[in-house]
Amino acid sequence: MKSCKRKRLFGLLLVFFICLGSFSSPFQSFASFPEELRLFSGQGRQLQLSMPVSAQVTVKDPNIVKVNGSAKHSFQVSLKEPISLESMHSGETEMKLKLFGAIPIKTVKVQVIPDLKVIPGGQTIGVKIKSAGIMVVGHHLVTVAETQKTSPGEEAKIQLGDLITRINGKEIRDVSKVTDLVTKAGTNKTPLDLTIRRNNEEFQIKLQPVYDIVDKSYRLGLYIRDSAAGVGTLTFYAPNQGVYGALGHVITDMDTQTPITVGDGEIVHSNVTSISKSHNGEPGEKRAQFYKDSKVIGNIERNTPFGIFGKMHTAPEHSLDKEAIPVAFSEEVKQGPAQIYTVIEGQKVEKFDIQVVHVSRQDFPATKGMVIKITDPRLLEKTGGIVQGMSGSPIVQNGKIIGAVTHVFVNDPTSGYGCFIEWMLQDSGILLRQNAEGSKAS
Repeated sequence: MKSCKRKRLFGLLLVFFICLGSFSSPFQSFASFPEELRLFSGQGRQLQLSMPVSAQVTVKDPNIVKVNGSAKHSFQVSLKEPISLESMHSGETEMKLKLFGAIPIKTVKVQVIPDLKVIPGGQTIGVKIKSAGIMVVGHHLVTVAETQKTSPGEEAKIQLGDLITRINGKEIRDVSKVTDLVTKAGTNKTPLDLTIRRNNEEFQIKLQPVYDIVDKSYRLGLYIRDSAAGVGTLTFYAPNQGVYGALGHVITDMDTQTPITVGDGEIVHSNVTSISKSHNGEPGEKRAQFYKDSKVIGNIERNTPFGIFGKMHTAPEHSLDKEAIPVAFSEEVKQGPAQIYTVIEGQKVEKFDIQVVHVSRQDFPATKGMVIKITDPRLLEKTGGIVQGMSGSPIVQNGKIIGAVTHVFVNDPTSGYGCFIEWMLQDSGILLRQNAEGSKAS
């Protein structure tokens, strides 16, 4: 009986000391010590184990990474002191730590990526995007007799969000050219052969136009569109690659809410004329203007969940930072103070204080990487927090660009989501990770 009590007491004490140890600095340092590490070329990093022992460190390729300034393959280090890593050349290597030269305690895979710096944006831009075909944004009924209405497009199972890429075998991107094709097919009583793209798959549909006795013209019973326009915020410009990124989120068609497949497009300088403040339950917006003759500063090549991307051959005007600054990997982003760059009047980019209140650890691209909160009194007074049109505003922390504003919390417009900059850089094609208006009836 006494033996059982002793064993129970010993077990409780053991659990107590294990729990106590888990809160100790050495244990927490050991638990947070990375198994994989990414560095830009020329970048350094310090790792801490806080253990009162020495260990043997072995670096597979010291030409890629130096440890504590040494170019040796293997040597002794004190684990009481920080371990300094200095990246030298791009590539992959491995660092191993062994107690007494025999007991492995940590292995870190290190990937060094060519140095990358970008100029933070913040400028309000006008976005004009042409789809890679004709977008179907609605169905409508055609009056074919006094008591009969029909929609040929709907009856042919054409869906909202479908993209018509070819008509009778020829590429089609201009909605103004559809009317002549419909009229000719209707007059000749021959169906149109449509190539439809839906969910990244293409298929053919035969569609016979019908005569509208009210409009005195042939119709398909579809609302169609070939372009969209709006305003947003430039996130970054990469001068060495001549590439930009903006918005931080995908552009969708205003009616179907489906992503627009880019045919071509352009971004232009825009001017903020006024701001409607955000309130709980009612996000505000930037009101901005751009014109047909506004200066084109870049093209649009891709529309992804992280924004729009394309070529920009000269640095945009009105940049707050004239020189490029480092970018941060997602694992470098910390809770704490940061700034966003954005425009609240005219074309002047300004810096405003925020707090990064939560950071998600993402191994794969996802749009909600961090939660941010506006703390700058002047910005809160002017906008009430995050407003529509602010998406894409770059987020800078400790001298590095870490991400972009993406969404506002409707019930708390002082807060919202941001995405990590590395996902935008990846979609722009310059960072490789190893491992809408005016529908026309026809």
